[in-house]
Amino acid sequence: MTSIGTPVPFDSHAAQPSLVRAFRANLLSLIGLVLFLAVMLVAAAAPLLTAYDPFVQDVTHKLASPSAAHLFGTDEYGRDIWARMIYGARLSLLIGLASTVVAIVVGSLIGIVAGRYGGRLDAFAMQVMDVLLAFPSLILGMIVVAMLGPSLANIILAIALTSVPAFARIARAPTIALKGRDFIEACRSLGLSTPRILVRHVLPNIFAEILVMGSLWLANAIRTEASLAFIGLGLRPPTPTWGGMIREGFDNILDSAWLAVVPGTAVLIVIFSLNLIGDGLRDAVDPKLKGGE
Repeated sequence: MTSIGTPVPFDSHAAQPSLVRAFRANLLSLIGLVLFLAVMLVAAAAPLLTAYDPFVQDVTHKLASPSAAHLFGTDEYGRDIWARMIYGARLSLLIGLASTVVAIVVGSLIGIVAGRYGGRLDAFAMQVMDVLLAFPSLILGMIVVAMLGPSLANIILAIALTSVPAFARIARAPTIALKGRDFIEACRSLGLSTPRILVRHVLPNIFAEILVMGSLWLANAIRTEASLAFIGLGLRPPTPTWGGMIREGFDNILDSAWLAVVPGTAVLIVIFSLNLIGDGLRDAVDPKLKGGE
């Protein structure tokens, strides 16, 4: 039996089943997961779900109302909204996922290294993160995209930069708490290198918190991309993205509301589903919410 207060190394294999059970017990989170997976499936199967090309214009059918031929109508150039929606989902999800992954990797690395070594390195890293946090995410994204240009890589970089401070802070605090634990000291006494200790023993202990933060910031990344596209700093037309479609439809909002409402609803559904997933993950990894001490 382990005595009270004795630190126990994290066993990721033992933790995974309980995490899955706790997550599956949350009905709302399952609904969110199903919604998000459905959107990803539709985006992946886009060529099979429409016979229309999202770039082909047909001015003889411009601003057509939703019908059997055009499920969500057509835009001012006669392009099928459904086709542009599902092809646009690919880019919007790609930007959101890629920027979040970059932010997780870079931010977690900064936080773990700063927390492990402390001192001036820690102070400098956190001061830089504080400077980035001083800017609202949309404003910082606007600055970066305006400076570098609205290309796919630059948009991903800009959105990732707005998310790095959050992951750096979420990784730093538990790293500081863990580095003095007995099992970490035991690893050092066995001659394990610092990178190996961080990867094999520190990272698994903080991965759950990073995962929860990642699901929530993925929603923020998709919202930020849509916002940048709406103000003209997204991918250049005629490339379809949800934010760009909302912007294009805004000029005809009174006469053809579906042009903006349909992509806006898609953004709403994805952000809503990701927040439900994040809530479920948080409940699954938080000991207090699971009835722990």
